[in-house]
Amino acid sequence: MEDIGKLFSVLGIVFLLLGLIFNIIPNLPRIPGDIYFDKAGFKIYIPFTSSILLSVILILLFNLW
Repeated sequence: MEDIGKLFSVLGIVFLLLGLIFNIIPNLPRIPGDIYFDKAGFKIYIPFTSSILLSVILILLFNLW
């Protein structure tokens, strides 16, 4: 059970850092495949390809760890 607590703590710190990065640098380059709509008074960004890429990277890191 201690391992799960440590994992959640690390994931919390990672998400906090990612949130800070995305707020400080809002114009990060978009990968082709990400969905972005920008209409009058309405913006939505769905990082579809970025999420898959991040997932693959995290799976590789956790398998090596």
